[in-house]
Amino acid sequence: MAKPDYPITPAIRFLREHNIAFEPKLYPYVEHGGTAVPAQHFGVDEHAVVKTIVLENDKKQGLICIMHGDKHISTRNLARELGMKHIEPAQPNQANKWTGYLVGGTSPFGTKTALPVYVEESIYALPTIYVNGGKRGFLVAIAPQDLAPLNPTSVHVATE
Repeated sequence: MAKPDYPITPAIRFLREHNIAFEPKLYPYVEHGGTAVPAQHFGVDEHAVVKTIVLENDKKQGLICIMHGDKHISTRNLARELGMKHIEPAQPNQANKWTGYLVGGTSPFGTKTALPVYVEESIYALPTIYVNGGKRGFLVAIAPQDLAPLNPTSVHVATE
């Protein structure tokens, strides 16, 4: 059997275990380039390149929010929607500890620790999303409905 030309990460193992069809997408990673770099590289709308943000609540518990690449998360609105006092981005070393991934290569799939996942509801309206495959410079194209094995909760917390 030929060796695939993309990395086999915990995220890829998760997708395979759950029989989720995906298309691997490699691109030249740029430090602090965000979602604009892969969107431009693949010629897709940055709105469809979703980012996986690891956050922490006031009880120091982790959670993941999946957001459009061209939007930001209103942590205040997210905390309000979830009935929590405060939510903020997790420190990179803490995010790495929970997920097993480096910042810039964080996938919602195959995380070390099972964290609750929240998805900006408008993501489900897209035909295809490009989500991190578990390594910097590596995305997977999937149908947004394929986020279902994560048991995500829909939220409305996007801001410009």
